[in-house]
Amino acid sequence: MRADIPTDTGSASSATALAVAVLAAARKAGRPCPPVRGLLPDGDLDAAYAVQSSWVADQVAGGARVVGRKVGLTNPAVQEQLGVEQPDFGVLLDSMECPPGIPVDIGRTLQPKIEAEIAFVLGSDLTDTVIGPAEVAAATAYVVAGLEIVDSRIAGWDITIVDTVADNASSGLFALGADRQSLDGLDLPGCVMTMRRGGEVVSRGTGAACLGDPLAAVAWLATTARDRGSPLRAGDIVLSGALGPMVPVAPGDSFRAEITGVGEVAAAFTGVPGGPGGPS
Repeated sequence: MRADIPTDTGSASSATALAVAVLAAARKAGRPCPPVRGLLPDGDLDAAYAVQSSWVADQVAGGARVVGRKVGLTNPAVQEQLGVEQPDFGVLLDSMECPPGIPVDIGRTLQPKIEAEIAFVLGSDLTDTVIGPAEVAAATAYVVAGLEIVDSRIAGWDITIVDTVADNASSGLFALGADRQSLDGLDLPGCVMTMRRGGEVVSRGTGAACLGDPLAAVAWLATTARDRGSPLRAGDIVLSGALGPMVPVAPGDSFRAEITGVGEVAAAFTGVPGGPGGPS
């Protein structure tokens, strides 16, 4: 911990409040802000998650509803880039879900990128003492193809692990496919993902890119969330992590991802904030 960062509870609370305010102002103004890592104790993930939790509490107080979580940093190359050895997580709100067939207002985002994932919908709570892939599989009602529209409030995506965790794991929006698949007989590590922008393939990958197995990613999340006092519950949606490289989003873009054995999911974006969508 840096020597110039006060460690008393009052100062820590003030630092959290300031970071929350900076990120909230960026969202409201539609303009990215400088990194918030300098406002928090150096490398302190607990402080970063406190910022995230405070923002989520503010959203819930304003009428939003928590509908699940997302796992981030599941790709070893991205972990190495940020100097970490574990994933992170963010919170999904009902206001973040994009209804199918309706173009996403590009003005809801600041610096959007998109990635294809396997989304789990839980049928029972995950509160066991030991939570591994088998426990996750047993608790899963079904899986669907998902698109996460990641978005950083930090200018230029100049982020460390502290910045992205504080910024709700760089969450933006998400879309889910309609095809619900049981895990029975599904080889999640072997699932092949192909994402297209219009007719052009822009991202490819497999389930193995997500911590070796999307079930392992959800098991990590379930264990971490339980240990932090907010376990995964029946009905939660869990975005388990990217199956391939994320792709920048421009106004008017349309994307469709196919995941073998799981299904497909699409999202189109308006050409201007509040304007018409791009080609479908």
